Amino acid sequence: MKVSPVKTGKIVAGQDLYSLLDTCLETCEEKSLLAITSKIVALCEGRIASMDADKKALIQQEAEYYLPHEESRYNTTLAIKGNIIVPAAGVDESNGNGCYVLWPLDPQKSANEIRSYLRKRFFLKHAGVLITDSRTTPLRRGTTGVGIAHSGFSAIKNYIGRKDVFGRTMKITRANILDALAAAAVVVMGEGAEQTPLAVLEDIPLVAFQERNPTRKELQDLSISIEDDLYAPILKRAKWKKGGQYKKSFYSEANK
Repeated sequence: MKVSPVKTGKIVAGQDLYSLLDTCLETCEEKSLLAITSKIVALCEGRIASMDADKKALIQQEAEYYLPHEESRYNTTLAIKGNIIVPAAGVDESNGNGCYVLWPLDPQKSANEIRSYLRKRFFLKHAGVLITDSRTTPLRRGTTGVGIAHSGFSAIKNYIGRKDVFGRTMKITRANILDALAAAAVVVMGEGAEQTPLAVLEDIPLVAFQERNPTRKELQDLSISIEDDLYAPILKRAKWKKGGQYKKSFYSEANK
C-alpha cells in the first residue's frame, strides 16, 4: 500500500473545500482513496466556535454521551460521538486560528459529496473517501487515526465462515478496514504543523470498492451498541450523561 500526504498550506474557516481540492489534488487514480481530516471539512463548513464560549458546555452539546470532566485526572471530558469514544466530543483548538473547531455537521454527507466530486473531476469508476480524526486507545499512550465517515468502499471485511491457514473455521473475526486505513493515513498526515491534512492511498489489495455510497444498513452494521460490545462490563459501569446529540437507539437501558 502506498500512502502519500498532500500539502495544502494553512486553512481557515470559511474556505471553499472544493477550490482547495482543485488546487492541491493534482491526480487521483482509479481505485484509490482520499483521506481528509475532519478538521479541514469542519473549517470549510464554518463549524467553529469562539474561544469565549464555555468549552465544557460546548463539548456536552456536541456529545451523544459524556463523562463529567471532574472524573478525569486530566480535566478532560470523555465522550461518545458517532459510535466512537473520543475526548472532548471532537471539539479541538489546535490549528483553529483562535477558535474551537467542531466535527463536520454531517460527516457522512460530506464523504458522499467528496466522492462524487472525485469521480466527476477525474472520470473515475471507483474512488473512495474517508474522513479521519484522532483518538486515544485505553492503556496506550498517544493518538491514532480513526474513520468517522467513508464512501466508495466496504468498511468491514468479514472473515466469519472462512478457513484460516490450518483449516479452522473462523467464527467472530471482522477486519475494520475503515479505521485501519484511517490510522495509516493519519500517520503520514501528522498531528501538528505539517499542513498535510490530505492523503492519497493507492495499491490497497484488501479494499473492496463500491460504485455507491454506503447503505444505511452498512453504516448500522459498522457500529455496535454498548450492550453488545466486548467491553460492555466497563462501558456499562461508567456513569454516562446524555449530551446534546443524545441517540436513544445507541444507549437504550445500559444505565438502568
